[in-house]
Amino acid sequence: MSELALPPSPQGLREKLFTAGYIADEDVASLVWMALSLERPVLLEGEAGVGKTAVAAACARALGRPLLRLQCYEGLDLGQAVYEWNYSRQLLEIRLSEASGGADQKTLRGNLFSEEFLLERPLLQAIRSPQPCVLLIDEIDRADEAFEAFLLEMLSEFQISIPELGTLTARSKPLVILTSNGTRDLSDALRRRCLFHYLDFPSLSREMHIVRTLVPEAHSRLVEEAVAFVQRLRREDLDKTPGIAETLDWVRVLFKLGLTELPVDPAQLAPSLAALLKTRNDRWAFTPERVGKLIDGPRIGQDVGVAGGMK
Repeated sequence: MSELALPPSPQGLREKLFTAGYIADEDVASLVWMALSLERPVLLEGEAGVGKTAVAAACARALGRPLLRLQCYEGLDLGQAVYEWNYSRQLLEIRLSEASGGADQKTLRGNLFSEEFLLERPLLQAIRSPQPCVLLIDEIDRADEAFEAFLLEMLSEFQISIPELGTLTARSKPLVILTSNGTRDLSDALRRRCLFHYLDFPSLSREMHIVRTLVPEAHSRLVEEAVAFVQRLRREDLDKTPGIAETLDWVRVLFKLGLTELPVDPAQLAPSLAALLKTRNDRWAFTPERVGKLIDGPRIGQDVGVAGGMK
């Protein structure tokens, strides 16, 4: 099977994602496999830190495709997302034409607004790529509704209309993954064009599996206790809930400190909590007493009952 070929089943894709360093559950593997089969975009919603962006990066590695990323933000326009004209080159062309005697205006205008002077941004790059790519449209909920409406043509027909050139159709169809943190409601029209999945924080047992796989050098007891601590921490009232990446960083720090289990003394953990608590309010709120309660929280078996088993 070539690296660009579609795996024959969701399980086959799950194995390729695992090889690429991403531990996908059955739902995510099935979702991406369906998106590839149907050539439909994927919309991933969930809180920051659950690994939405990581899905796109892992798909690119697993499928052997280039990854193109469009980071959305308020005020994003077509010039940053789709295309713009290379005005400096156009101006140089005009001056060269004037210096050499000059072409007629109609010919010059046609030359200036050709693909030679077009600067491709991520959306146009994705559909004009000679080989299929993975296009990540990150945090689409941060862009405004006008930009979201523009996306509909591309997501439906895999084509982009440029007034000076006409309609440019896809040379290859990308795997499109949109992510949203839910800061605003997305339109029904956008949702209809996508396969949808809500990505939540992993259960205790699943997060342990992820950490054991990606930080195999850490002692098993340290992983169990650290992940259980993070799971309890996520139930607290936090400005920013730590994600899976924070858990991995914290376990790596604890391992580098030579620990094989969480220390009983909260003061020993205080410096390392910089890997988990990312705002001033959260750092101040977690006094040694509160940290101590999280260390002494329910045992592993009790937490599994709360969090549920691994998918």
